[in-house]
Amino acid sequence: MGNIVVKNHFEKIIESYIFGHSFNMFVLIGKKNQNDFDVLYANSLAIEYFSKEVNESASTFFGTLWKPIQRNLRKLPMDSAYKTEIQVLKDKESILFEIDLQHHTDELGHEFICLGLCERMDIVADRESSLMLEHKYTSVIDHNLDPIITIDENFKIVNANRAVHQLFGYRSKELSDRSILDLIGEEEVEEFQLNFRRILNGESFELESSTLFHKNGYLIPTYLKAIPVVVDMDVKEIHMILRDTSIHRENDEKLLYLSYHDQLTGLWNRRAMKEQFVEEANFALKNNENMSIVHIGMDRFKLINESLGQNGGDEILKMVADRLKMICPTSARLYRNSSDEFIVIMKNHSTAITENFSQKVLNDFRKPFYYDHQDYFVSASIGISVYPEDGKALEKLLRKSEQALTYVKERGRAHYRFYRVEMNSVFPDEVLMESHLRRAIELDELAIHYQPQVDLKTGQIGSFEALLRWNNRKFGFVSPAHFIPIAEESGLIHSIGDWVLDKVCNQLKEWQDKQFKPVRIAVNISPKQFRMEDFVEKVKEKISIYGIRSSSLEVEITESALVNINETLTILNELKEIGIVISVDDFGTGYSSLSYLKQYPIDIIKIDRSFIKDIETDVKNEAIAKTIINLAHNLGMEVIAEGVEKDLQASILLGANCQKAQGFLYSKAIPVDELVEKYFAYSM
Repeated sequence: MGNIVVKNHFEKIIESYIFGHSFNMFVLIGKKNQNDFDVLYANSLAIEYFSKEVNESASTFFGTLWKPIQRNLRKLPMDSAYKTEIQVLKDKESILFEIDLQHHTDELGHEFICLGLCERMDIVADRESSLMLEHKYTSVIDHNLDPIITIDENFKIVNANRAVHQLFGYRSKELSDRSILDLIGEEEVEEFQLNFRRILNGESFELESSTLFHKNGYLIPTYLKAIPVVVDMDVKEIHMILRDTSIHRENDEKLLYLSYHDQLTGLWNRRAMKEQFVEEANFALKNNENMSIVHIGMDRFKLINESLGQNGGDEILKMVADRLKMICPTSARLYRNSSDEFIVIMKNHSTAITENFSQKVLNDFRKPFYYDHQDYFVSASIGISVYPEDGKALEKLLRKSEQALTYVKERGRAHYRFYRVEMNSVFPDEVLMESHLRRAIELDELAIHYQPQVDLKTGQIGSFEALLRWNNRKFGFVSPAHFIPIAEESGLIHSIGDWVLDKVCNQLKEWQDKQFKPVRIAVNISPKQFRMEDFVEKVKEKISIYGIRSSSLEVEITESALVNINETLTILNELKEIGIVISVDDFGTGYSSLSYLKQYPIDIIKIDRSFIKDIETDVKNEAIAKTIINLAHNLGMEVIAEGVEKDLQASILLGANCQKAQGFLYSKAIPVDELVEKYFAYSM
């Protein structure tokens, strides 16, 4: 080993000393074999005193002093320190040396001894230096930022630095001669006493999760490290270095909370659901009990997000969570499953109790949510699966409850259903469905059906709504309620929307060339499609290419597309300039602000089917529908009612002067061939 390397290693050893010393000669020796050592390093004072050079054997370097040193080395345990005095004869004079021996082992197992030596006369001469070092040592303890308590081998407190008062409230005099065991939390006393035995053997120890009493009586979470002070192989005192870990503990608790709770609503999250379900399921199975997985989804919540923005949507979701917490039984657990879906796991509940709870949720969601000085109505749909009848694994139960939820949403929303086997056919894998949807145009799987809009006074038909249908090779007929959201999320809505617009314009051209009676076709435009910069140009292009009358094309948009006033007004004005008819679909369910009605060039308002349903029995629905009709008429707009299925509904609407209606009472959406045969056969 080279001298520079040894010196570096020696410096590391010196840096590792906890306490200083007053020796002026330093020698580092390395073990060569069982009895022999080589001198690896010596400072200039040692070389001058012994008149020897480094790299000699220890016996040659130290001369007559080596044998007494060697005897003391046998008393030196591994990785410890030992201080002693050795008297030898030199030039017929008795000389007393004070020697400090420290044993070290490196990572390769090599043993080193560091020797600090000084003659007795040097000790006397350097007494002032020793006192200064002692003062420095005391100053380091007293001014340390970490609290340090010094105790003896009997647990009695000898000293406490200033930081102890700052953290624990005790002054040094108040702790003097008290037992450290009085300060340690009762649950940690036994562990501390067991570790204290190691201290008496010269070993240090640490307790990462200890607690110490504050002067005012409360416990402070504390990290504790105990270091022995060893002199002549005896532990003279113990320094306890303390640190307040309450901040770290609070952070750990916050992290633990966040890992099991939804950050927006504070409800349990999916991770918590997975872990808690295992315990709940085992208990239910052992006691022959059922559990209901109640899957609650907000209806058309995307419109809320589009209307209010992300922040507004989040505020509504927090209100939804608060309302569900108020409804949930104390024995049930409520989780946020995804953005606008929640799960309630009800333990040991009968079908009747689960139904009552589900109905209560539906009833409560008929009340508005008040945000930013405006009422917003958000209905809920519910799908339910039952453990262990529908499965024992959580993922399987969640999938089945989601299938039931989808079944509900496709059949009118705002009610609940328990899972049934036949629901499997209506809930294919969405990732796979998206893959198929991407090739739907290429494989000629898309088609447009047309639903007539009937004049309530004359029964005549002068307009139709174009509705997209998808007949897939794998899934069969897929509901628009299922594939349209996938198209919007994936961005496919742009290419599909362009395809629909092209097909409708082509159809109008065909009827125009055949000299069928003039009709108008309404095309549903997605908000994303509507906001595209080139949307108006595309409409102009289609009209020009096919040479159709611009008034025969109707652009049907939802309320959510009307939020950005300046952008929307520009687009609508450009459409009106070329003669396009503009209608607002599902009026009353989205943005619900009346201010835009007078600002935008809107021609038609379509009343959402949710207000038409039960209009003959629900006084409120009837009042809402009539209010919308009167408002539209006062603003010079036409009104079309959607979802009309009964004669009485049509009569009520006619009595309210609603101009048109569409729904199963007149016709479902039908293919173009059937439509031509049914409505145009005698119009040529």
